[in-house]
Amino acid sequence: MIEMIKGLLILTGALFMLLAALGILRLPDLLTRMHATTKAAALGVILIMLSVAVHFGEVAVVARAFAIIVFVVMTAPVAAHVIGRAGYFVGSKLWSGTVKDELRPNYDPLTHELKSGLETEANAVHQPRESDPS
Repeated sequence: MIEMIKGLLILTGALFMLLAALGILRLPDLLTRMHATTKAAALGVILIMLSVAVHFGEVAVVARAFAIIVFVVMTAPVAAHVIGRAGYFVGSKLWSGTVKDELRPNYDPLTHELKSGLETEANAVHQPRESDPS
């Protein structure tokens, strides 16, 4: 029974990894590709690490497997967000079928300033800092 569970976890994890690879190849723009890789690859790694934990069953290996799972869950979304934001800021083209671009009205491509939309007159004025070039 344990062998079937391990095999199912490894097979499902590998299928999610394959799905992530296909997403990189087939999806049209940076943001959708990153969505596929972040979700599918992270889930694939989690399932494979669970199968490793079940297979070995030793405290040290299980602890390392769960540490890897926690690391992937914490870092994958943050990394995808940072890469997606950088791609948007350098002008990577969005897919022609993109329905909504919520950053467009709040982002100035000349100054690279991103406004939250919650600015008031008082805090919208740029205050020069000592570190700013004169």
